[in-house]
Amino acid sequence: MTPVLLVLNAGSSSLKFQVFEAGGREDPGRLFRGLFEGLDGSARLLIRDSAGAVVADETVEAPAPGHEAALLHVAAWLRANSRDLRLAAVGHRVVHGGLDFAEPVRVDAAVLEALERLVPLAPLHQPHNLAPIRILQRRLPDLPQVACFDTAFHRAQAEIAQLFALPHAMTEAGVRRYGFHGLSYAYIASVLAQHDPALASGRVVVAHLGNGASLCALRHGRSVATTMGFSALDGLMMGTRCGSLDAGVVFYMLREMKLDPAEAERVLYTQSGLLGVSGLSNDMRRLRALAASDPDARLAIDLFVYRVGRELGSLVAALGGIDALVFTGGIGENDAATRAEVLRGAAWAGFALDEARNAAGGPRVTCGPGPAGWVIPTDEELMIARGARAALDHAQRQPAL
Repeated sequence: MTPVLLVLNAGSSSLKFQVFEAGGREDPGRLFRGLFEGLDGSARLLIRDSAGAVVADETVEAPAPGHEAALLHVAAWLRANSRDLRLAAVGHRVVHGGLDFAEPVRVDAAVLEALERLVPLAPLHQPHNLAPIRILQRRLPDLPQVACFDTAFHRAQAEIAQLFALPHAMTEAGVRRYGFHGLSYAYIASVLAQHDPALASGRVVVAHLGNGASLCALRHGRSVATTMGFSALDGLMMGTRCGSLDAGVVFYMLREMKLDPAEAERVLYTQSGLLGVSGLSNDMRRLRALAASDPDARLAIDLFVYRVGRELGSLVAALGGIDALVFTGGIGENDAATRAEVLRGAAWAGFALDEARNAAGGPRVTCGPGPAGWVIPTDEELMIARGARAALDHAQRQPAL
């Protein structure tokens, strides 16, 4: 039987998963990718094979199935349709690894306890990431599980890039810049040389633009600075998140607008960004379709592009110049108009948009002798599969006590 790695990315109302071959090649080979959505209501399971063909599209008739029912349903489908596969390990996307976890780690009781202590640092993400780990520990206690972290890639930053100007005691208590989207940035860093060998040692800004959005400055493929900070709320304007915000606004919301902390958090995380400014949608595709006739849709797009440009300038300063800008994520990979507007706004840095290449999706979307613009699709799930395999290989090489 073929040993496989199951990669899980659990959210509040969905469970994304992919199945990879566990060994036998340089990179784990992808077999299936799927989404179980509607964990809090009407549920649907969609699975595609390695060629992208739909092999399952099912409505799940069960009241609010939750993560455990979703895992059982996915496992049942895999058993029924892939009888030659043997589950060797599970890799999990975990948003927050704090300061202690700078690389993938095999999960045991002590690791899980440490990750649960980080829940206050990512209360809207961490509990959902950890739920499948606990479920599998209970049901399959001997199955190896590996946690791979969105914060880990940024632990390479200089200490000064991670600090807020706060009292030392608050820094020691964990209030610092962590950065996120690290799995995406690690993947892009790993493939830069395939597009241009000079980029592997160059000054590169990666724009991970999607419903969640951030920028990361890379030098020699390592994180130098990033726009997200203590939480995934910071930095760029996003689909429903506000991005950078004067902390005084939060005090005003609490004191003058009489919102309680949970209400304020909900506004900033789920009612702001593209959705809040437009009053219409958090989907850039819909806003683009409406922009010509709806001034609020146009305003939301313009503010998004403006914020990308502002933050790009700060990262160019952190790098002392720029050799390339890489677009990735749902908007970065698919929205030629947003790429064009960002690159035109960055003409001051030497970028020269190539209209035809950009319209075709790249991979290079600039021309001339200045810094290059690229479109490179990210693959966070492959990074988790790589990390899980590496962590397990490392564990197997350790001498017995």
